[in-house]
Amino acid sequence: MADEKSIKLTESELEILRVLWQQGASTVRQVHDELAKAKDVGYTTTLKLMQIMHEKGLVSRDTSSKTHVYRAEVDQQQTRQQMVSKLIDHMFAGSASHLVMQALGNHSASKDEIEAIKRYLDELEDKK
Repeated sequence: MADEKSIKLTESELEILRVLWQQGASTVRQVHDELAKAKDVGYTTTLKLMQIMHEKGLVSRDTSSKTHVYRAEVDQQQTRQQMVSKLIDHMFAGSASHLVMQALGNHSASKDEIEAIKRYLDELEDKK
């Protein structure tokens, strides 16, 4: 399994992981078909990327049948946390509040999302 602390993902690798996180264990064809809905990508490109990801330990591969089945070996939540931490450190000088204000300023949040954010902030406040 890949070391969660040192994961460096390309955009294409992240797209493949998103498919595997959403669909679970999948063949290259299944991953490719999902990716092809959003962008023009060749089957052999998807295959090669998934082989490289296997070598890196990002995915595992079950070769017990003719069609190989791939599974994500990195946790979605840990990957999100790592990527957000990196973003905060590199783009917002370590300030999580600046990230949140930028995100809310750039994208309109629904009423339900705003309520969820308020509840989360209340929970954080209660812990102090």
